[in-house]
Amino acid sequence: MAATTATTAAAASTIGKIPKWKVIGDWFDVCKCSMPCPCEFAQTPTYGECEGILAYNIKKGNYGETSLDDLNVILVTSFEGNIWAGDGKTKVDLALFFDEKADEKQREALNMIFSGKAGGFMAEFSKLVGEVRGIEYAPIKFELADDLSYWSAEIPGKVFAKAEALTGPTTPHGKRVQTINPPGSEVGPGGVATWGISLADEADKIGFKWKRKGRSSKHIPFEWSGP
Repeated sequence: MAATTATTAAAASTIGKIPKWKVIGDWFDVCKCSMPCPCEFAQTPTYGECEGILAYNIKKGNYGETSLDDLNVILVTSFEGNIWAGDGKTKVDLALFFDEKADEKQREALNMIFSGKAGGFMAEFSKLVGEVRGIEYAPIKFELADDLSYWSAEIPGKVFAKAEALTGPTTPHGKRVQTINPPGSEVGPGGVATWGISLADEADKIGFKWKRKGRSSKHIPFEWSGP
């Protein structure tokens, strides 16, 4: 009982040290799945397992008094099975890349948020994480067209992800193919996923290595806060 009380007190103390924070931005992925990615619908990946690149751009954000505006994060991931099955068996292995332009306080804040230690949606996502193969700070270039016609992210020589918006013969000009409230959103509930086709999906770092294109991609804006 004493040990349990001490653990609870320690957890409460940690939470008490976390400032109020909020981040608003854009997320997209490119992955191995055929279009449309079944994971977005909380189903098993096309090939039973999936590899992909997840890119985040924080347009506006703060962690207490620390600004997080215009900072980027990339996750390179792989997993086998339905990540949303809730059986505790399927876990995501990943490598984390944080924006090298972040200063010491910003790096600490990004680590806290993306590890889930600061609460918010990533605290839930972190329950799905298996092995973290590595964490690096790198130059990250993130691009997103104002009309959502394309999106891209790159760490030179290590990671390259690019996609163009999905369209077709019955898609009105300038309109986007979208899914409202997808049941397997990687950035949390209530999002709008805009579908795309990958032009580049390349990784060569920390045990992840692949190169492909023409597979699934989607963009979803995100808004998280905590603790």
